[in-house]
Amino acid sequence: MTQLIERASGFDDDAPGPVPAAAVAPISMAQAINRALHDAMRADPRVLVFGEDVATLGGVFRVTEGLTDAFGEQRCFDTPLAESAIIGIAIGMAIRGMVPVPEIQFDGFAAPAFDQIVSHLAKYRMRTRGDVDMPVTVRIPSFGGIGAVEHHSESTETYWLHTAGLKVVTPATPTDAYWLLRYAVTCPDPVIFLEPKRRYWARDVVDFDNPAPGIGRAEIRRSGDDVTVITYGPLVATALNAAEIASASLEVVDLRSLNPLDFDTVAASVRKTGRAVVMHEGPRTLGFGAELAARIQEECFYELEAPVLRATGFDTPYPPARLEKLWLPGADRLLDCVEKAMAQP
Repeated sequence: MTQLIERASGFDDDAPGPVPAAAVAPISMAQAINRALHDAMRADPRVLVFGEDVATLGGVFRVTEGLTDAFGEQRCFDTPLAESAIIGIAIGMAIRGMVPVPEIQFDGFAAPAFDQIVSHLAKYRMRTRGDVDMPVTVRIPSFGGIGAVEHHSESTETYWLHTAGLKVVTPATPTDAYWLLRYAVTCPDPVIFLEPKRRYWARDVVDFDNPAPGIGRAEIRRSGDDVTVITYGPLVATALNAAEIASASLEVVDLRSLNPLDFDTVAASVRKTGRAVVMHEGPRTLGFGAELAARIQEECFYELEAPVLRATGFDTPYPPARLEKLWLPGADRLLDCVEKAMAQP
């Protein structure tokens, strides 16, 4: 079984058993998520993975490849093209003591599941006064940057963040992809797990023996003194690249967990630099950046040297693939905000 799991995950076809963590070569984020699913299913027989094309095909991005071979079609199976039914099934399974990990194939396809998530999944624990756990992790390949067609590149995080009862996390590295998913699967609350599609092929060495920080913890990815850049998911790499060419010293905060939010780390950074720029892919109006900017200005007002600025997508529907690079916030949009922040006396 161990050999089958390792080989299905694509880590080392010649390995006779588990590869020691210290000897593991860099793996992609997609492989890290695949490994997390294998390990979660191996650790708990109640964990089930299902969704559109996740079994026979291994998912559009092959993230679930090998799960059916390793654990059987009763634990990893395909569903009809009906997102509302997928989440409804997951809720029923959780009520019966199982640990479902459903996949919504693309971010834009989450809209048909919205009623089930908002009206039932998010509310069930409170509705039962905490007597019934709702350990459902909804995996959603999310955000843009891959030149996809309509409905395949959306930033849906604000919808879920405005829905009380849901935890919302998004990894920026293979290590966080592995560990945040492991934490999510064991969480008694429902978790929306947003996977940045354009970072699926980013590679890094993942230490499977030393857990990364859990849900509700942010990370300082780069230390700086002049401006705090707060971002998450696919734009962490963008912010780090911008920091390399910026004339100012940028401190990059990777939120990792959007709800619960590690505001203590954000506030400590802003109090150090005195300036903040929030960066996210979604439209500017009522995006998560607006909430962050409001809270920073409420709680760090006297330490601020300039208004909190936002580098975001535009208030338009997501554009066709050929215009995607113009729509997505990049280093230029971020550095423009940095320049404006630094220009304040």
